[in-house]
Amino acid sequence: MSNELRKTVAMSTLGCKVNHYETEAIWQLFKEQEYNRIDFEQQADVYVINTCTVTNTGDKKSRQVIRRAVRRNPDAVICVTGCYAQTSPAEIMAIPGVDIVVGTQDRHKLLGLIEQYREEREPINAVRNIMKNRVYEELDVPAFTDRTRASLKIQEGCNNFCTFCIIPWARGLMRSRDPQEVIRQAQQLVEAGYLEIVLTGIHTGGYGQDFKDYNLAQLLRDLEAQVKGLKRLRISSIEASQLTDEVIDVLRNSNIVVNHLHIPIQSGSDTVLKRMRRKYTMAFFSERITKLAEALPNLAVTSDVIVGFPGETEEEFMETYNFIRDHKFSELHVFPYSKRTGTPAARMEDQVDEEIKNERVHRLIGLNDQLAKEYAARFENEVMEVIPEERFKETVNENLYVGYTDNYLKVVFEGTEDMIGKLVKVKITKAGYPYNKGQFVRVLEEQMQ
Repeated sequence: MSNELRKTVAMSTLGCKVNHYETEAIWQLFKEQEYNRIDFEQQADVYVINTCTVTNTGDKKSRQVIRRAVRRNPDAVICVTGCYAQTSPAEIMAIPGVDIVVGTQDRHKLLGLIEQYREEREPINAVRNIMKNRVYEELDVPAFTDRTRASLKIQEGCNNFCTFCIIPWARGLMRSRDPQEVIRQAQQLVEAGYLEIVLTGIHTGGYGQDFKDYNLAQLLRDLEAQVKGLKRLRISSIEASQLTDEVIDVLRNSNIVVNHLHIPIQSGSDTVLKRMRRKYTMAFFSERITKLAEALPNLAVTSDVIVGFPGETEEEFMETYNFIRDHKFSELHVFPYSKRTGTPAARMEDQVDEEIKNERVHRLIGLNDQLAKEYAARFENEVMEVIPEERFKETVNENLYVGYTDNYLKVVFEGTEDMIGKLVKVKITKAGYPYNKGQFVRVLEEQMQ
């Protein structure tokens, strides 16, 4: 079939890394059916919008993108999938021009539904109850449109039901991917040229909780033993409760699991954590990260914090502030609490005033900048391994490239286009935040062939 006659698909993804991974998986399905992928701003035969619902703003942005696709080509087949589609299919079906709605499962049926729609010309709502699903949906991603770091989804869903979070209703309960599939896909990604793989999921560290005799620690060991050519393995996020002694042991002994963990804290106050329905105390959290620091002295620990959760007092906020300061996190993602309709926290009485929230957010961001600089300063004048990802765009100098060390320091240095995606040695000449300045030393030998 000549290119001119091939059907075109345009895709737009909102939200998290899991969604981006799944958009790539959906693209593979279209590719097998001889579709051409074109830019979302162009006129396509089919538009796929992969939606987010983590906040009310996510819903709103998703609706805006859907309407944009309808305007761009009223004759196109408009398909909406993802988390917002799963939780509110009726709201999406009510948008004029939407043809097909699929939630966070049954994505492999999408092409069949498009054919059905083309024949019957009747809008299709194919969203099913996610809470009944106990099986991980296999979706293959052999390569990514934006090269360098590859994501590998290893689990789906979450059993935690934190009071601020809608995600279990959008993604269903915890289900893990078959370890053989994970290993097979990882090998495929390395063969496609990726040196670093980021294990990702909705509750990534919970991998294996639904298996009888297999867990995350074993998966990490098996990936290291069986995937040939993998240089770096990163875990996108792990809860303190999932940092078992066995996992810490694997991290200590591994040659490929990176020196960086993202451990969401959300709050450093026991009373707030209780209202959030987070299942740990600060004493437990402290004990785990102290143990980690003993095993891996240079480990970067990054975290998420929600500021201004309903009822948060100045004392509770300061407990969080002091905990983060004392345990020297290397970088924080700070979010002001925002009400998510349908969650218990949105119905709680004493909502915190926006001005107080913003003022606390600024204090934590100030702390973050200070901690991030302190952490980076430890590595000044050290030679580190960096995988350059792209040209550094914030400058006129055409030869600057940016990438990450294994412990997640962002490094900018003079290099060449052909270094992208390779492991290169770079000396950190000036530590800083959000990025460090580096000087290229050399490309690692084994890649020279």
